Amino acid sequence: MMLQELVSRAAGLHSDRAAVCFDQCTGKPPAFYTYATVLELAVELTAFLQKHCDHQGKCEIGLYCSPGINLPSWILGILQVPAAYSPIDPDAPPTISTYFMKKSNLQYILVENDKVNKFQTSHAGFFCHNSSAIEHIGLTLFQMSCSNIDFSSEVDNIKSKCELSNAVDDSQLGYTVCPDQTEVKSSEAGYMGAGQKGTLAYVLHTSGTTGIPKIVRVPHRCIVPNILHLKSIFEITQDDVLFLASPLTFDPSVVELFMALTSGASILVIPNTIKMMPAELSAALFHHHHVTVLQATPTLLRRFGAHIIKSRVLSANTSLRVLALGGEAFPVLSLLKSWKHTENKTSIFNLYGITEVSSWATCYKIPEEVFSADFRMDFPVPLGSPLLGTKLEVRDANGSAVLEGEGQIFIGGEERICFLDDEITVPLGTMRETGDFVRVKSAELYFLGRKDNQIKRHGKRFNIEYLQQVAENLCQVEACAVTWYQQEKLILFVLPKDDFEERETLKELQKCLPAHAVPDEIVVIKALPLTSHGKVDICELNKIYQNHLISRRRDNKLSDAEELWERLLYLWKSVLGLACDSTGISKDAMFLYSGGDSLKALRFYEEIEMLVGKAVPGLLEVILSHSIEEVYRHILKMLFPDEEQLMNPGNVVKRKLRGNSGEEFLGKYIKLTSSRGLEIASGLIPFIALNRGNHYFPVNFTKSSMQSKNTVQVGVKPLQQPSFLHSKTSGVMKSHVQGSELENRILTLENKANKNDHSSVQQIHAECSRSSVAELALCVRWKSNTRKCVDASPLVIIPAKEVSASVYVGSHSHAMQAIDLDLGEIKWEKTLGDRIESSACVSKCGNFIVVGCYDGLVYVLQSRDGEIHWSFVTEDTVKSSAVVDPSSGLVYIGSHDQHVYALDIYEKVCIWKLHCKGGAVFSSPCLSSFPHHLYVATLGGLFLAVNPVTGSKIWKSNLGKPLFSSPHCNENYVCVGCVDGNLYCYTHSGEKVWQFSTNGPVFSSPCLSTLTKQEVFFGSHDCFIYCCNMEGNLLWKFEATSTVYGTPFIFQSDDLNNKILLAAVSTDGKVWILNAKSGTAEGVDKLPGEVFSSPVVWGTKLVVGCRNDYVYCLDLYIAGKK
Repeated sequence: MMLQELVSRAAGLHSDRAAVCFDQCTGKPPAFYTYATVLELAVELTAFLQKHCDHQGKCEIGLYCSPGINLPSWILGILQVPAAYSPIDPDAPPTISTYFMKKSNLQYILVENDKVNKFQTSHAGFFCHNSSAIEHIGLTLFQMSCSNIDFSSEVDNIKSKCELSNAVDDSQLGYTVCPDQTEVKSSEAGYMGAGQKGTLAYVLHTSGTTGIPKIVRVPHRCIVPNILHLKSIFEITQDDVLFLASPLTFDPSVVELFMALTSGASILVIPNTIKMMPAELSAALFHHHHVTVLQATPTLLRRFGAHIIKSRVLSANTSLRVLALGGEAFPVLSLLKSWKHTENKTSIFNLYGITEVSSWATCYKIPEEVFSADFRMDFPVPLGSPLLGTKLEVRDANGSAVLEGEGQIFIGGEERICFLDDEITVPLGTMRETGDFVRVKSAELYFLGRKDNQIKRHGKRFNIEYLQQVAENLCQVEACAVTWYQQEKLILFVLPKDDFEERETLKELQKCLPAHAVPDEIVVIKALPLTSHGKVDICELNKIYQNHLISRRRDNKLSDAEELWERLLYLWKSVLGLACDSTGISKDAMFLYSGGDSLKALRFYEEIEMLVGKAVPGLLEVILSHSIEEVYRHILKMLFPDEEQLMNPGNVVKRKLRGNSGEEFLGKYIKLTSSRGLEIASGLIPFIALNRGNHYFPVNFTKSSMQSKNTVQVGVKPLQQPSFLHSKTSGVMKSHVQGSELENRILTLENKANKNDHSSVQQIHAECSRSSVAELALCVRWKSNTRKCVDASPLVIIPAKEVSASVYVGSHSHAMQAIDLDLGEIKWEKTLGDRIESSACVSKCGNFIVVGCYDGLVYVLQSRDGEIHWSFVTEDTVKSSAVVDPSSGLVYIGSHDQHVYALDIYEKVCIWKLHCKGGAVFSSPCLSSFPHHLYVATLGGLFLAVNPVTGSKIWKSNLGKPLFSSPHCNENYVCVGCVDGNLYCYTHSGEKVWQFSTNGPVFSSPCLSTLTKQEVFFGSHDCFIYCCNMEGNLLWKFEATSTVYGTPFIFQSDDLNNKILLAAVSTDGKVWILNAKSGTAEGVDKLPGEVFSSPVVWGTKLVVGCRNDYVYCLDLYIAGKK
């Protein structure tokens, strides 16, 4: 039985019933054709084609049209020739359409009359007129011309375009294999051939987003069982109204069309432009036409939005009897339940299939009890039972059958066979590889994800669809999609609900997901971009993210309303592909009626938001349904609310250097116009300062200690501590690492005094377990509430005089606190202009604390009371932490304005500033004395060595990926981590010595310590803490329970058995104490929040910030001895 015969039989029973309804949704009455009219027009077209086409043997005829009232007649007219119809999308790129037509060897194309000019322009030279148009049917016949166009060059062109795309195939759920890769299983019945007259029903092509587009020829014997079985399952009757939701180029359209036409039911056809407007479409489907059966992709359903789904699609009184979802992973049940009214009676089905075995392979009806209040929501939805004539097999990587467990699904059947590309005959019973993985449990199949969506991240393999399912289950997420951007960043795109907060959403995801599945970034979007087949357009999402990145770097300023109009016109033409010098755009022009579609609308929206530099609420809706003038006025209202400012460029607010500090830039330097100097005490305060990564800064222990000789003496005998230090902390004096002139000398002299052979360093090539038995215990000594997240790392200062030690740390609350290290009492608190993520440093004299701020200022605060001594203005956020030169007292700090600054905080001047020309300076500079270099890393991937005196560049290396890690050096090398997953090691002359690779981005700064001689310690987002020697060889690695962002800290204390220990934190709040030599766990504790701060240890006190708004001090002690 053929499709047209089934329709003819139904038409005989229901000739006067409406077969097709076409509603343009313009306010005019819809058009209806009865079954009798549809067949009458089809017969006329068949006669025309039989007269003008050579239809001997296999015949395939292209159909270049948009959905309309005549569509069923056109398809039936072709089928009755007999011939196969080959739908061609007028909106598809001409190169793809031409490739498909030539690859399919289409000799004849029927073109809708109002698209003739477009067809001829897009495919000039390929086809010529064969006859006059059939006016009342609305078609013109074209025939392939005998041109000498080189087809192979076209194929190469398509190949090159396909290779540029990294997107997941959006045309099908399954994966198409080439003929020579097809698993062939013969049966006694022999072969099915494609060349016999009347064998084929239709010919499609895949989209080509994962490779060259493939041709799929579908026999009647393959698709008819699908139609008959699904009609039975859905109980289709003459009273049903089915919506043609899918484009003709997507094979579910065949199911929609012929389930209706073979049952005496009606098929509703809506213009493509209305399908992009959720409110208008839902009104047409459920208010005007009372659609009873809807087959759609989950993404297409989500485009309605939760409100429309609840109030119309799945409401208590909806007309919808059947909702069949397929083509993508089925939505999580909790989301579906939130959409479905408790009184709703719609039957919901999960469909699964691949284009290569057209159309559906399995069907599962969701039990009604699943939606009851007490039913568990983690109920997995199976793929269901095979449809008529369909056979399923699950195989492992070796091709063996899987009865329980995971494997790839194969689909076929005795006659469920399609012909791919150039296949002429295919053995009956052929099984096609799908590229989809399932879990077999108790004879049920559960979809796991696409082979294409399997990624390896942070050393762990998982399917990105798992992240989507978990995110979709969150109450604040309306809809979402995931991409693996450039195979290095996991991006979650979220269509938010009203109560959406990015930070809270990320916290929820971290609770539900393993560390390797947590997204790198959440991007909020207005709507999910769709392919023509109604699936999420991964390629378009990647473009959105690319634009998102670009928008961060742009600083577009619009001077007035006139400029806005000009730029808007330019974007309109650019996005719609119109020539810039084309005729003027009418103010009444509508985007969707000017050649736009949903994808272009999203692009236009993104471009506008980048142009204005801020979000424009409601903009996408205006673009989709209003004129360009109304789009302009909508933006204008938000951008220039004050009429007086509209045409006055002088009123445009631009960020300038603030004048409150009485200074102005003069070229490269800062000149003071006034001074509010602070008298500096003539006597220098002796102190020791500790901050992240073992930056150890002991200064001024004697009156002569500022002389270089005596400064070296401090480093020569670090264990001979000043008398003011408590005896219990004696061992802590060993916990220093260079980062300044003094520190470099400490390392140099200690290495000479304790010259050990490299063989004495224990070579432990082991992966240490976090389950090791802990010998140390940790307990909270005190905690200080800062009222917002503490991402900054603490600065600990131990003064020589009889004053208690202090902790200095900033918070997102804008507050800078000085806290007593022993008691936890706040000595002072100062509120700065914005969020503080910069870690503080102390001045050479000990009288000042220097810290950067989000408001673009570098604050110099008096260490005794927090009062502002000076504030220096940069041109963007300052997240970088300052470093002090112990010889000159200069302070060096970076800014997101891409500069690094040298500041004299005593004279209140900028000595020099250097534009790095390689992205913002997020990390902290690193100072070396021998040679005298300042090392700077940028988010543009540039690693620089700078002369600290003049600010001139000495050498640079471009690592190509962002550098969040702060560089750290010893006497021979400088190391820095990179988000490409590597730790890089350079000589001081700029020669790269080695790089060590991890399985995740390295945000952690390297920690080098004289206590461990020649080791470097750092963390990675792959959840490991690493120890390497200075040749780049792994000594050990320890697996934490989450990503490691902060920098480790090496320390030693007599009270802790004098072991050399390492303190590290993972972002889940775990504080780890490891044996620095072996990497085994000595102690662990968990803070009640995420931790991005780095720990600092003095004696047996560990200080670290937490995202639960507190800074913590933990006491370390040997278990059982406190």
